Amino acid sequence: MSLRDVAGELERLLGIKLDANDAKRVGGGSINDAYRVATDRGAVFLKLNSADGFDMFDAEVDGLRALRQSRGMTVPEVLAHGVAADAAFLALEWLDLSRGTAAAETALGAALALQHRVVSERFGWQRDNYIGLTRQPNDWSGDWITFLGDQRLGHQLRLAVENAIPFPLRESIEQLLSRLSEFFFDEAVAASLLHGDLWSGNWGATGDDRPCVFDPAVYFGDREADIAMTRLFGGYGENFYIAYEAEWPLSRGWERRVDLYNLYHLLNHFNLFGGGYVPQIAAALKRLSD
Repeated sequence: MSLRDVAGELERLLGIKLDANDAKRVGGGSINDAYRVATDRGAVFLKLNSADGFDMFDAEVDGLRALRQSRGMTVPEVLAHGVAADAAFLALEWLDLSRGTAAAETALGAALALQHRVVSERFGWQRDNYIGLTRQPNDWSGDWITFLGDQRLGHQLRLAVENAIPFPLRESIEQLLSRLSEFFFDEAVAASLLHGDLWSGNWGATGDDRPCVFDPAVYFGDREADIAMTRLFGGYGENFYIAYEAEWPLSRGWERRVDLYNLYHLLNHFNLFGGGYVPQIAAALKRLSD
């Protein structure tokens, strides 16, 4: 992939001068190459992938713009995306971010609750997008349990079967899918605007403690799915949860649904990275069967 080709295309699209020689590689996850690129109007955050990765960037743009419109928290502005030669690219405004302080975590919790107040009449999204490298189906549904069973857990299970998940786990997940309604009470589930991939690596804070989120996998779903993922790999302090609860308390039984929602991400990690996630999947299933 030629950084010079991308720089030339960005100059054409944005009317700014980029210095490809002053591009510094930065952390951007394991999927893309990421750079801080100097321009005559300030720095730009640039992500590159092969040309066939354009749809992934296009979906990310869609999600970032939706989150910005919700005005819940800071979201980097999309400057441009497209394909130049053999490279797909996504250019975002550069934000100087750091790990969140206690004040930033408090602000994040309150801001996420505000974002979750943006609701739809249906569950899903206007297009499919990606959770990591896995395509995430988002066909609209009027029923949360149906959506969760088919387009989240069921979808990952179908992929896991193709990837030779151990049969006892397959059987346990199939049994779980047959009794999803047992995890919910009479309260209606709101179709909230979700980030969709809110592990601790997908947020940071500006110097004045404003929380910023990025790398979304947005859809309208149960807000508890976002909260559950914050607990999957850790990295969030109590200030975050206290602030969220102060703005919008979670529904009855949320503690048991944490494993239900995180099973989706554990299965996705199995499908992407292999059998090392089998013990965590088995442990989650055991807790869900108790």
